[in-house]
Amino acid sequence: MATAAQRAAFITGGGSGIGRALARALAARGTAVCVADTNDAAAQAVAGECGADASSVALDVRDAEAVKRQVEDFAARHGRLDYMFNNAGIGLAGEADEIPLEGWQRIIDVNVYGVLHGVLAAYPIMSAQGFGHIVNTASLAGLGPAPLFAPYALTKHAVVGLSTSLRIEAAARGVRVSVVCPAAVETPLLDSQNPGDLGIGWAPDARRFLTALAGPPYPVESCAHDILIALERNRPVIVLPGRARLAWRLGRLFPGLVEKIGLSAVATERRSRR
Repeated sequence: MATAAQRAAFITGGGSGIGRALARALAARGTAVCVADTNDAAAQAVAGECGADASSVALDVRDAEAVKRQVEDFAARHGRLDYMFNNAGIGLAGEADEIPLEGWQRIIDVNVYGVLHGVLAAYPIMSAQGFGHIVNTASLAGLGPAPLFAPYALTKHAVVGLSTSLRIEAAARGVRVSVVCPAAVETPLLDSQNPGDLGIGWAPDARRFLTALAGPPYPVESCAHDILIALERNRPVIVLPGRARLAWRLGRLFPGLVEKIGLSAVATERRSRR
């Protein structure tokens, strides 16, 4: 059980990838964590890695009432809520006109509404206590074009817009808001496939394509470490690693260059289809 002074963090999508790395890094710093994931076994395993002050819960972030209930219960148990990591997300790739509407709806439900549900659960608690940090996981694809990943880019742009807007609203209440925008990170998402029930025939090789666009994948433990440092500094938009920050800045100055690189990468990936 956490002491009154111990920080408490709720992490969605905590069963793997960035969520798992954040849970482990926070626990190592003495923070009580709740690992939430649709995969109950994975959430329990990560909580076990995090020690006695960690707990887990099976949670589908598309269920607003369930998210609200679990976040409130966690905050009540620990007497506070210092961090809300809205990290759960899914990927979807392919030619935009070959992805059925159901696919677009599914990724929006998880990546946009899932984040929103976490925000709406945590924000009132943090406002009442006068402190707390909401951390939403977006992507470098939320700051620029991501061809062949249009549904994913759509959702991550939405998360960036929500986060940067809420940050200004929340400041007067003592609540911080940051958005994490990493380039490709070494997680299972890089090698995942589109859901089979959507009937999407062709999709790019995510690992190969994203490496061509933004460089080799970033080690997930380094990603979590750098996120926590940026949160200590209250960074509004956390772009990492360093080469991703450089690419982001160059893209803002020279959008035509970004488009040229994207056109070349798409042409190369489409050749693999043939």
